[in-house]
Amino acid sequence: MTEDRPARILVVEDEPKLAALLRDYLCAAGHEVQCLADGLAVLPTVRAAMPDLILLDLMLPGRDGLEICRELRTFSDVPVMMITARVEEIDRLLGLDLGADDYICKPFSPREVVARARAILRRRPRSAGEAGLQLDETTWKARFNQVELDLTPVEFRLLKTLNEHPGRVFSRDQLIDRLYSDHRVVTDRTVDSHVKNLRRKLEQAAPGQDPIQSIYGVGYKLEW
Repeated sequence: MTEDRPARILVVEDEPKLAALLRDYLCAAGHEVQCLADGLAVLPTVRAAMPDLILLDLMLPGRDGLEICRELRTFSDVPVMMITARVEEIDRLLGLDLGADDYICKPFSPREVVARARAILRRRPRSAGEAGLQLDETTWKARFNQVELDLTPVEFRLLKTLNEHPGRVFSRDQLIDRLYSDHRVVTDRTVDSHVKNLRRKLEQAAPGQDPIQSIYGVGYKLEW
């Protein structure tokens, strides 16, 4: 998403009054909000129009939030904030382990939810004008600093993955899962080689800029 349009937020909450309260506060903060009450409707809605953030209740009719988050992470890295009445630590850890970006327990202040949503949205990918990066998934073309990059499909997926969550550290295993759809067996050195090649191509397009940072013993992140 870019800074010149409101964030699109999907609120998945089966309590009508709470859903309306969250919608009103988020809309007042300048966001576009869609509400769903049925867990079965979430994934088709997301696939049809990817939101910028999902507020996802844990206990839903049709399908629970953890199951939704688990399947969501097979095709999207859209930020997810879990909302639930469960306060046990095991649920908190499980929700985050499945790929949730934040977790808030009922009862809560809607102002706190708005503040947390704002913090998550700040980490969204920068616009092409800010970062100088343009990715076109329909043509598999990439441009950096107005220079077209000659990327392999794996390098394109690597750059797209890192750019979707600037500042987030991805382990090599996480990158492998996103780079190879056929689940082939590759080594950490293979990922390192792709990163090296991608860095070289970014450097050629914008000398002196190296947005891909190595985190020793962990993996890589993108910082503009």
